[in-house]
Amino acid sequence: MALITVRDLSLGYEGRAIIEKLNFTVKAGDYLCVVGENGSGKSTLMKTLLGLQKPIGGSILTGDGLKKNEIGYLPQQTVVQKDFPASVKEIVLSGCQARAGLRPFYSKEEKELAKENMERMGITKLEKRCYRELSGGQQQRVLLARALCATRKVLLLDEPVSGLDPKVTIEMYNLIEQINKEGITIIMISHDISAAIRYADHILHIGASVFFGTKEEYFGSDAGKMFLLQQQGGEVK
Repeated sequence: MALITVRDLSLGYEGRAIIEKLNFTVKAGDYLCVVGENGSGKSTLMKTLLGLQKPIGGSILTGDGLKKNEIGYLPQQTVVQKDFPASVKEIVLSGCQARAGLRPFYSKEEKELAKENMERMGITKLEKRCYRELSGGQQQRVLLARALCATRKVLLLDEPVSGLDPKVTIEMYNLIEQINKEGITIIMISHDISAAIRYADHILHIGASVFFGTKEEYFGSDAGKMFLLQQQGGEVK
């Protein structure tokens, strides 16, 4: 069943489109990697899927009972966010805000969910630590636990390994892969084509050309061949 169906979507700012007539579907259990040149609109697409930005045209339909406030989101961090003075537990719990609604407190079930996701991400021992004192990899695990508190269906990840060293990068990709195997659908923006090749089952390429399909189909497409050559520093013949 399609969780998200995008039809003739046009995105941009102040009425100026940077993506036009975009069409793709995301089914339950998919691992979709969104690739493309810098400035092609990948982050804009994420914000639009989350309902944080209105499209210029087209539609985004959700299925299987999915609501936009039930989508987990791990954004790119700013310098200010990395220095946020809250405890790990507080940040993870904040992922339950959509569930809590207007209640000024978290329920026993929400606290248990936060605990489960901290255990899932291997950060239980850090729960009382201040977030800004953590390493980059630890911070990403905290934010991933927070995003998991918001969803049981779909995670949107915007460059989740940006700025991490190679060892921690592999650990993060392995965590995301495990989450996908547990049944959560992944939509991930990445500039790392090797990660898309290894982990994703579908590729959405946006930019001068647009492609959506399986990663095997992507390798044989003009968009895929061009982008792979650029990533590898080659020249297009």
